[in-house]
Amino acid sequence: MKAEAIKLDGKAAGSVDLDDAIFGLEPRADILHRMVRWQRAKQQQGTHAVLGRSDVSYSTKKIYKQKGTGGARHGSRGAPIFRHGGTYKGPTPRSHEHDLTKKFRKLGLKHALSAKVAAGELVVIENAELAEAKTSALAKQVGALGWKRALIIDGAEVNENFARAAANIATLDVLPSMGANVYDILRSDTLVLTKAAVEALEARLK
Repeated sequence: MKAEAIKLDGKAAGSVDLDDAIFGLEPRADILHRMVRWQRAKQQQGTHAVLGRSDVSYSTKKIYKQKGTGGARHGSRGAPIFRHGGTYKGPTPRSHEHDLTKKFRKLGLKHALSAKVAAGELVVIENAELAEAKTSALAKQVGALGWKRALIIDGAEVNENFARAAANIATLDVLPSMGANVYDILRSDTLVLTKAAVEALEARLK
């Protein structure tokens, strides 16, 4: 399929061919859902922990004799039944990661890109380069283009001036082509690809 390209100032910059096998699929919610869950699970710290019975600072001495008190039989004050006692089978540090095959992860990225095309939220620009790292100038251009929450994906490397200018704009995220991922693509209102990014993504996903 064909897509019209523009410059950062909004002027036309020709057109690019988008591979239908990458940008023209029928988006599947189940694939995208599994990809987002996989990404979020990898990012989860898993550092949650509580004090168990062996961790609380209490003596292990029997608190009172076994018989003759008229009360229940108890041993350590650190038992879960007591206030400040150790938690029984509480959470411990662990990894939340689970596996997804490389083939499936590639498919997920294709469906994410196709979803943006289907929703009319894909923009192709000639390049993402600035002569000076001026945040105010870039913010004006972004505002004129009507991008609200935009993800800009460049080629193998991001232009240094552009990255520095975009760093102070809260609604703008910039990634190299190898950093393209399903979660960031789906949560953006506008996906902006440079011509170099289109080539790099097609080479990566073929």
